[in-house]
Amino acid sequence: MTTITGQAVDAGLEFDRQVDRLLALGYPREGGLTEDAFTELLAPLRDEALARGAAMDEPARDRVPFVVVVTKHVVPAERAMPLTCLRGKPGFVSADMSDVHRFEPIERVDLPDKHAYLLLDVERGDDLLDVRPNDALVTITGRGRTPLTVDEGIALVTAFPEMLEKNHCFSLVASRCGDKRVPALWISKGAPKLGWCWAGNPHTWLGSASCGGRVGRPQE
Repeated sequence: MTTITGQAVDAGLEFDRQVDRLLALGYPREGGLTEDAFTELLAPLRDEALARGAAMDEPARDRVPFVVVVTKHVVPAERAMPLTCLRGKPGFVSADMSDVHRFEPIERVDLPDKHAYLLLDVERGDDLLDVRPNDALVTITGRGRTPLTVDEGIALVTAFPEMLEKNHCFSLVASRCGDKRVPALWISKGAPKLGWCWAGNPHTWLGSASCGGRVGRPQE
């Protein structure tokens, strides 16, 4: 686990740290891949991280320069959440979120790669605490940003567990399944929990996370 200090982070070292963490957590095994195949999947993203790292703001408590995202097509949410951890307590999917596999990116969110990509300039949305997810979506897009998906939220708390704090948790407005539910990540009994809230209900402890962009592996 890294500690967000506000100091500048070397993009190459940070990319390697995130990949090493995924390897240590068993992502290749959960995805049915060898470690070499998994590393090869992510390796092309390193140059993308280096190319953009110098132009990004320094990490802060509620904002980080980039996150390596491995999608549900490699490791589904129900297997990825137990690999998250907060102060020694593994994460979990809420019992009433057993259909998490049904949630897909909303129409206005285009993912650059089906399997893995970089999420750029990520913030958890502290200024959107107590704002309804439906209204938060309007605010986020009005800023030229996009909300996060379930996969991206899991990736964020996997790489930066400290982004999940009491009274500073976040909705994942970019994932929907055709009803009024919006996925969200918060802390339950000290552990990361993936659950949902209603799109039209505000919560004082839930913001809405967003990013400045996404970039995939270079096309051959």
